[in-house]
Amino acid sequence: MNAVILGKRGGKHVALLQAALAKRGIDAPCHPITRLLARPGGTPSLASVDRDGEANRLDEADVVFVRALPAGSLEQVVFRVNALHRLEREGRRIVNPPFAIEHCACKYFALSRLARAGLPVPQTVVTERFEQAMAAFDELGGDVVVKPLFGAEGRGLLRVSDPDLAYRTFKAFEQCHFVYYLQRYIPHGREDYRVFVVGGEAVGAMRRVGQGWKTNVSLGARPEACALDTALRDLALRAARAFEADYLGVDILPHEDGGVSVIEVNAIPAWTGLKQATGLDAAELLVDYVLSGERRRP
Repeated sequence: MNAVILGKRGGKHVALLQAALAKRGIDAPCHPITRLLARPGGTPSLASVDRDGEANRLDEADVVFVRALPAGSLEQVVFRVNALHRLEREGRRIVNPPFAIEHCACKYFALSRLARAGLPVPQTVVTERFEQAMAAFDELGGDVVVKPLFGAEGRGLLRVSDPDLAYRTFKAFEQCHFVYYLQRYIPHGREDYRVFVVGGEAVGAMRRVGQGWKTNVSLGARPEACALDTALRDLALRAARAFEADYLGVDILPHEDGGVSVIEVNAIPAWTGLKQATGLDAAELLVDYVLSGERRRP
């Protein structure tokens, strides 16, 4: 099998994926998705070009693992995702498929799909207007989490619980033409759960215990092993059914009052925390699933 990885060379997750593939005799070079060169006419081609000018053909691979979709301009992001769509239409297997990546990347669209599937999600308001954002601040109880529409690893999340701070923050957003994505803050005892779904099966889970209200391992939260009980498994699989993905990380927030919310799904999830907490290597499980040739859904 000819495999390539789109990601950051030397990155932890790329290295784990390359190691898992190497055990099975597959060399998978890593190339950046930010250096694509497409030729749609004549003899079509799609490559990632190194800084030395070498064109690494992506359309000759059997499987393309996507481990990064960096931020960029609207044109850049649309071009990258559409390039993945083109590869998929030409018979290449993209892991995760571009449908799943683009639908999970936008928090609004992802949460909408979860809500439509009947899953419990945080009370959320999304708007482009300052006045509507200020009204939503009151509607959501005057204590909100402000999230970037596109973001990962907890970067850029703000908790705003003061009206004057909300005013100044939202005014700054207005100047930058940001979308306001506001969620009611849910007291949660500084912990949540990340459940990994691979090939339609919930394969493992970890509890993430934060130093503050954020529970991202990348921001210092402590990953702990936890039992994958029936309730967690059911929520994760119901969430995964809303997306046509080979694998997902599903984030589930337990409320201090006993409720629960599915807060996010991740189509390019980190898995080093899971391995640290449980010893489970999601890269190994993913590679086994892809090599099996199956495309199971939850």
